Amino acid sequence: MEKRTIKNTDLSIAPINFGGNVFGWTLDEKQSFEILDKFFAGGFNFIDTADTYSWWVNGKGGQSEEIIGKWMKNRGNRNDLVIATKVGSETKEHGFDISRKHILKSVDESLQRLQTDHIDLYYTHFDDKQTPVEETLSAYDEVIKAGKVRYIAASNISPERLKESFKTAEEHNLPKYVALQPHFNLMEREGFEKNYAPLAEEYGLSVFPYWSLAAGFLTGKYRDESDLSKSQRGEGVRKYLNPKGLEVLKVLDEISSKHNSKPAAVALAWLLANPFVTAPIVSATSESQLETLFAAPELSLDREDIERLDKASDFN
Repeated sequence: MEKRTIKNTDLSIAPINFGGNVFGWTLDEKQSFEILDKFFAGGFNFIDTADTYSWWVNGKGGQSEEIIGKWMKNRGNRNDLVIATKVGSETKEHGFDISRKHILKSVDESLQRLQTDHIDLYYTHFDDKQTPVEETLSAYDEVIKAGKVRYIAASNISPERLKESFKTAEEHNLPKYVALQPHFNLMEREGFEKNYAPLAEEYGLSVFPYWSLAAGFLTGKYRDESDLSKSQRGEGVRKYLNPKGLEVLKVLDEISSKHNSKPAAVALAWLLANPFVTAPIVSATSESQLETLFAAPELSLDREDIERLDKASDFN
């Protein structure tokens, strides 16, 4: 499979980033191992998690990292993978926190759960909006110099704080973020395209969109309110059951039929056609869902397809 390089790094990845929030939540350890085996066997090597997944189950989190760590140890494949995890999110035990103290403690706990000596890509998961940018970046400098982290990235950070981070890194010779993980998909375009795409271009960031399938809405399995009970995540897509959402699904249906594909694969292919996007983040809980993800990088949308999807999902 054709690999893509994360900008300003030597990390080479296949163009689908598996979202590990399902491990220890909607998939137990055995099911997680089965999905991970199939993902890896399909030629994919990029896994995304966070130190707090899935805190909404037990209040604390760490289950996802533990499962991934056990799987890598059992399969002996750590060196064949690119592992991303995050720091800074809240749990029932603490609030958002990207202080030096919290980062230094959290990185060691993540390494222990992942059963590895380094994290390839370490994200600021959420900004606590109070820790000085220089303190956060200095903590990352420490863990990079200690060999615990290779590169850093940013997720839920305001454009202003992101700009300040690059300015501070330049002034104080501190590490710079190499990637951005924004909320971006066919139903959620405005925030990224207006506020973050210009920064991704200016700072040369690789982009890994989360909720790439709009919490499952873009799979097409939610067509009316009676469908919302189909999964634990159903209520999260209620807001998309409107004329715009249904028009997007209609166009996805027509394009997927044209390419003998699935709506989800088309929605991911639309993201992959965006010059900023290096790999969308997406989860799967079954082999059939995984096959749909595998199809996305192979699906070549033509200009008409992209224009139709752009028009249906337009936010102006």
